[in-house]
Amino acid sequence: MPNVEKSVKIKVISTIRPTDGETQTYELWLQGSFIKKSDKMYLRYEEIMEDQAIRTTVKMSNENALILRSGAINMRLPFSTTGKQNGHYDTIYGTLPLQTKTYHLGFEHNEENISGTFNVQYDLIISGQSAGEYTLEIQYMEGQA
Repeated sequence: MPNVEKSVKIKVISTIRPTDGETQTYELWLQGSFIKKSDKMYLRYEEIMEDQAIRTTVKMSNENALILRSGAINMRLPFSTTGKQNGHYDTIYGTLPLQTKTYHLGFEHNEENISGTFNVQYDLIISGQSAGEYTLEIQYMEGQA
């Protein structure tokens, strides 16, 4: 199967239920790329936060997934429904170990019009302490925002 790269509109909905505090939901609309390389599927997009760029790559499947962020934030966040996964978050003070415990991982892709939905529900554990329950949903559709 040939490699594919298409421009896509991306909607990111992130919900955070911290162990101590109010639930927060964030919604972003971004322009990015859908990439398919040797049966692996990725989304790439860039966010601007406090005038700094954060490049994000999401590797998607139904069994496992990986979010890589670089630039103003450097982070590796892996997901698997088979058990806890180890990642990291780089800060100016050093690297924080992260763990994810994935409850749900879903990925649907429509090949005909390059669109789909990726979602994951997980507990985030930072340096051994639960930071709360996170839900991330990413919708994408071929075209310009």
